[in-house]
Amino acid sequence: MSSNEIKFDEKGLVPAIVQDAETLEVLTLAYMNKESLEKTQETGETWFYSRSRQELWHKGETSGNTQTVVDIKYDCDKDALLVLVNPKGPACHTGAVSCFTQGVTERKTSLGDYEILQTLETVIQKREKERPEGAYTTYLFEKGVDKILKKVGEESSEVIIAAKNRSHEELKWEAADLLYHLQVLLVEQGLPFKEVLKTLEERHKDRS
Repeated sequence: MSSNEIKFDEKGLVPAIVQDAETLEVLTLAYMNKESLEKTQETGETWFYSRSRQELWHKGETSGNTQTVVDIKYDCDKDALLVLVNPKGPACHTGAVSCFTQGVTERKTSLGDYEILQTLETVIQKREKERPEGAYTTYLFEKGVDKILKKVGEESSEVIIAAKNRSHEELKWEAADLLYHLQVLLVEQGLPFKEVLKTLEERHKDRS
């Protein structure tokens, strides 16, 4: 795709909707000019144009939460872009996975309800990299995989006991502990949580 094909507005900008290529969750809405679009194509990571600062900015340049471009599409009028990415960390400056977290209508459930799992993975990855002193996650990583495996086993047993006790209050706390330690193990092993979700999805398709 050539930038010459895109119909930029009178300010030389075009809206760019950024979407997770794996989950298809919409991450953010930003703007590109011709230069930022070309830099995105050249580098393989997202570059945008800041309307407030009036300058180019590289997503993740300071935070490390870069976005690797998988594909770029334009709409039928050629005046809007859809950028499919593999995000490395949250897209929103608030630390949320997506900028679109607030609803205007009532809903029972959505992917947003499970956003905490993605946020937790991001926090654990940061702990593994930075190893802040005094953090429990740092302690687990420093003790190594044997300690992490021991905790996963202990928390699994606690879940079983809570279920046998028929205590929802106890079970939800122990299940949360198990999910946390499982996430730590996945990060230690270098296995993204989305790969587990993809496996579940594939199993569901095979059995449906």
